[in-house]
Amino acid sequence: MKKILNYIWRGWMLILGTFLTILMGIPVLVFSIRKEHYPYAYKFIRFWAIGMFYGMGFRYELIKLTDQKIDKNTQYVFISNHTSIMDIMLPCILMPHHPLCYVGKKELVKIPIFGTIYKRICVMVDRSSAKSRADVYRRCEERMEEGQSIVLFPEGGVPDDESIVLDHFKDGAFILATKHQSPILVFTFVGLKEMFSFNYGKGHPGKVKVYFNDILNPNHSMTDLKSNAYTEIKKVLENEH
Repeated sequence: MKKILNYIWRGWMLILGTFLTILMGIPVLVFSIRKEHYPYAYKFIRFWAIGMFYGMGFRYELIKLTDQKIDKNTQYVFISNHTSIMDIMLPCILMPHHPLCYVGKKELVKIPIFGTIYKRICVMVDRSSAKSRADVYRRCEERMEEGQSIVLFPEGGVPDDESIVLDHFKDGAFILATKHQSPILVFTFVGLKEMFSFNYGKGHPGKVKVYFNDILNPNHSMTDLKSNAYTEIKKVLENEH
């Protein structure tokens, strides 16, 4: 019975997602035509993220591990661990004053309706193409010059093995931060791995713990930035388990 209810709950996500995508998609498409209007499009993207997250029965508790403040006038590279599709909603919810651009998989363009909007608001990457991966930096830099902050999940995807606490980090987010001299916002999401994993037969609504770990200065080397970020996120995850 519990498994059946879980499938019904996940079916509700498809209905909710379709409704919100159609409702918010039109203004997003209109406002994303001109680069200078993207902050207006971002407001509707946030409404979509908020509707999806809370509409699925989730809420979050923000726990600050640093005294550093996020500056409204600074562009950032936002990173966190990645275990669930719901991870995608949280950066938008957490960052009301920073229009975000995500680096995402090219395959998601194939999703009806959503794919059209996705192309406008994301830098897409074909992971099987070295040329596409290399071109991501240029396109992200263009977005940052337009005033957007970048969201990257440095694990590069969700590990198939659920026993992995935190997968190895790829270099992309840290190369981008050093090249553009943008501080890195380090967050850790705890709970969604159990509440809404890619195992469709299990999960439940609930409260997600969001840890604001740190703001890393981009003046350090790419290697040091990656090592520090990985250590900070993994420490929180291990303490939670």
